[in-house]
Amino acid sequence: MMLIVLFSFLIYAIIHSLLAGKNAKAAIRHRLGDRAYYGLYRLGYNIFALLTVAPILWLMKQFPGGTIWSIPNDWQPILLFIRGIGLIGFSLSLLQIDLGRFSGLRQFYAYMSGKSLPLPDEPLQTRGVFALVRHPLYLFSLMLTWPMATMSAAYFGFALSITLYFMIGSRLEEKRLLMGFGASYAAYQQRVPWLIPVPRIRRRVPNKT
Repeated sequence: MMLIVLFSFLIYAIIHSLLAGKNAKAAIRHRLGDRAYYGLYRLGYNIFALLTVAPILWLMKQFPGGTIWSIPNDWQPILLFIRGIGLIGFSLSLLQIDLGRFSGLRQFYAYMSGKSLPLPDEPLQTRGVFALVRHPLYLFSLMLTWPMATMSAAYFGFALSITLYFMIGSRLEEKRLLMGFGASYAAYQQRVPWLIPVPRIRRRVPNKT
């Protein structure tokens, strides 16, 4: 069951990566026109993502497979604590970004109300939870995903898949951010860890005499 979920999520990831690629975006933009593309693409992409992940979630529920691990009750408060931190961190991450733009609702509203599109570029976020890691949404999502008292084979496949998806997706996202923000984002990369909040060790440069 774990392999089936992994394979299903792989297909999901490939489809969504292709739709988020430059060629697909250019084709959709050509088909819809500039204004409709900037106003509708993001919301449409998110709706499509939710609809296509639903069969995988249904598959996990109907066919959970065997148990990978089961943690004793004494340890479950620790899991709840980790997930609580994940929930708080995830919420703070959403509050720091433009949630309307992230969901596509802001673009849709601008399109329907006749306002100017595309929307102005977002500023680079480097403070708050973004000073902890460069991808706090991914970090705290994983903190919500993994600490399960009972881990079924299907859910383990899902958790592993989404971890790989975040790891690869974050690297692709950083290439786009480097193109958009240039030296500012390069300096941010040097200063703040990628996905795991491990403190950076700064090397001392010896004084030349």
